[in-house]
Amino acid sequence: QVLLVESGGGSVQPGGSLRLSCADSGDSGTYLSVMAWFRQAPGKEREGVATLSITGDRAYYADSVKGRFTISQDKADATLHLQMNSLKYEDTAMYYCAAIRGVWRASRWWDESQYNFWGQGTQVTVSS
Repeated sequence: QVLLVESGGGSVQPGGSLRLSCADSGDSGTYLSVMAWFRQAPGKEREGVATLSITGDRAYYADSVKGRFTISQDKADATLHLQMNSLKYEDTAMYYCAAIRGVWRASRWWDESQYNFWGQGTQVTVSS
């Protein structure tokens, strides 16, 4: 069983930084081919933020976060991270970790229907 657990959310002022983490605390040993971050702001649909292949050779970002957010994975324990810099009010959302088991379509990395596993989310609030 895959159990994704996010951490690192919180409140921050505009221009500040946060680092989110996502760990698989399950014990299935399931091979995950892709891990990603999605977010959902109040009253809006969930959207893809960034995706990283497990091999680390492919990363994709939403245009709204390019140059500000960086997705990475700790090879030692496979923990997924999202470093968020220069945060804006519009980054306020619940952030979810997600993962794909098996084959995926990189051209549709933002399509949540591809993702087999989801975390419970961690809240990020940007306010002054």
